[in-house]
Amino acid sequence: MKQLLRLPAALVAVLLSAAAAHAQPEPIKFGKIDPRDLTAAPFAGDSAAAAVVLCDFGRTSIQFISNDFQLVSERVTRIKILKKAGFENATVQVPLYHHDTRAEKIAGLRGTTYNLVAGRVIPTKLDGSNIFIEDLTPNVKVRKFTLPDVREGSVIEYTYSVTSDFFFNFQDWTFQRDIPVRWSEFRASIPEYFKYKMLMQGYHALAEQNQTEAAAQYAIHTAGSNVGSGFGATREGPSTDVVNSRVTNYRWAMKDVPAFRDEPYMTTANDYVDRISFQLAGLQFPGQGYQNVGGTWAKIDMELLNDDNFGQQLSRAGFLKDQLKALVAQHPDLATRAAAVRQLVMSAVRYDGANSLYSSGPVRKAYDAHHGNAADVNLLLIAALREADIPANPLLLSTRSHGRVNQTQPLLERFNYVAGHVALADGKELLVDATEPLLPCGVLPTRCLNGAGRLIMKNPAEGRWVELAPSQRYVHYQQVALTMDERGGLSGKVHEEHAGYAAADARRELANLGEKKYASELARPHSGWTVPKFAVAERDNVDKPLGLDYEFTQPADADATIGTFYLSPLREFISEQNPFRHDNRLFPVDFGAAKDDTRMITLTLPAGYELAELPKPTVMELPDGGGRFLFSVATLSPGVVQLTSRLNLRKPSYAAAEYANLREFYRLMLEKQGEKLVIKKKA
Repeated sequence: MKQLLRLPAALVAVLLSAAAAHAQPEPIKFGKIDPRDLTAAPFAGDSAAAAVVLCDFGRTSIQFISNDFQLVSERVTRIKILKKAGFENATVQVPLYHHDTRAEKIAGLRGTTYNLVAGRVIPTKLDGSNIFIEDLTPNVKVRKFTLPDVREGSVIEYTYSVTSDFFFNFQDWTFQRDIPVRWSEFRASIPEYFKYKMLMQGYHALAEQNQTEAAAQYAIHTAGSNVGSGFGATREGPSTDVVNSRVTNYRWAMKDVPAFRDEPYMTTANDYVDRISFQLAGLQFPGQGYQNVGGTWAKIDMELLNDDNFGQQLSRAGFLKDQLKALVAQHPDLATRAAAVRQLVMSAVRYDGANSLYSSGPVRKAYDAHHGNAADVNLLLIAALREADIPANPLLLSTRSHGRVNQTQPLLERFNYVAGHVALADGKELLVDATEPLLPCGVLPTRCLNGAGRLIMKNPAEGRWVELAPSQRYVHYQQVALTMDERGGLSGKVHEEHAGYAAADARRELANLGEKKYASELARPHSGWTVPKFAVAERDNVDKPLGLDYEFTQPADADATIGTFYLSPLREFISEQNPFRHDNRLFPVDFGAAKDDTRMITLTLPAGYELAELPKPTVMELPDGGGRFLFSVATLSPGVVQLTSRLNLRKPSYAAAEYANLREFYRLMLEKQGEKLVIKKKA
């Protein structure tokens, strides 16, 4: 947990003077809107957008207030609402951190909605009835407000400032949103005593970036011989010294930032939007050495292992001693024993869907309640593995929806999940998680496949990064025996197998829907389908593929021309939509795991019919061995033809530079799978 940073007691100073923090004029003034923004003309090019950010301006400075340094963050935002879908931008949340007796405070909150009515600009001000406080986490409250009288065509604006004692909580600034941004600017003023690391991410260039130095003077009041740390030396009696200092002023701005576009197969938008983040690294005051206050992995290890809701739970599985003793005797092999211990934990405690680094209380409490968050489940798992003489340790990670971890910045808040790590013989390792019963032991849930995790060890020197590489793939196999009658009607028998992550997805859907509804969902995309028979194999054995066997019938099309039929058999079983619709993509395509998809259709033609011609076989390869698609057609006997489609994507993730090839690969594959067979009556 973050702690309040206490500054030296002698910083009882008053800022005498300083150069202007920013020579550049402010890009926006609250209350001074351009009436043209209330008309449609300036937004003709934004017809696809629900709203447009006209200007988003923020600045954070470290100021001397009430005999102490504080972070002061100010913001002014103005947005044009174009459609009803943009009304959500009128609701704003401001997070406020608190710890012990100190809390961040919001002040100067104002907001106005402007509408053009009969040629007049009518303002409606934000009032207290639209302002709320909500608890987000044990240490964060949210001030939430909604601008009033918002309509299509409105311009809304709001402003506020936040004062904070928590120097580690220097707020990030995000330049990009899910709507276009005309101008976004952030400024920071940081005295030389505070050292921050700054990390810029994103794919769009800055329109402005500069850094200037300004002089500042502080009057230092010392109260006597017992006050000597900080700026000044110890004095026998009270005195005042003037200290010269420097303030660094930073300015970053982006212009005409396009709306962030959600894409298929991505982690979270937070990984890719244009933004700058700050990490407090250290303090250095006159007369004192450099104080490193930034995180280190050694500090994080110690903090976690001493925490009551983390490390202290790793030795509290004694209540399972008798059950685990039996498993030790039964399973001498560590990997097999680990799987048995995992099964014991899963049978007792159900994951409630909440992700957390910390248990909600003693793991015994979660065991007795039979449910808990991810940490409740997996800390109990690690403790039970240790009790069963298996070398297990916590593995910190960030889920895909939470965002990637920067390995160069030891920040505990970047993580939101804990799994288990087991060291096996010959340098092998097993990553274990007891939240997902639909996956075998040693296979992390899909939500955890996000870069690398940090191994927490009692000896910090042994801590390291562990790649969260998927140990299985998405595997789907489908074999169809298809028969056509003389009117073009179809009947078929289908055998499907789902393995790896595809099996977990299919089992989850089957559990949610039930077999009857699952079967009806199979028929829903197909015109006229009925599924008279449906059977499931290996439903509960997650170590084996899930098997599905069913039959279907599809009546003839009433408009079909008897004597000639056009049929795309693969299209009955494969999506005809290319998931990669856009011409370009700035960030990776992240499937999570590699994919294998095989479809084999054997078509028996009605008596007296034949194929006018066979489609040509195709083999396509992605560059650098990234993937392969094979399509073939073979005549097995007179009137019987077999079509085979095999897709193999060998990489869990494809870089943005590979997107064009991947998109074209999918386009050509779907085109080939959609080719029609021309079936004619024999002459």
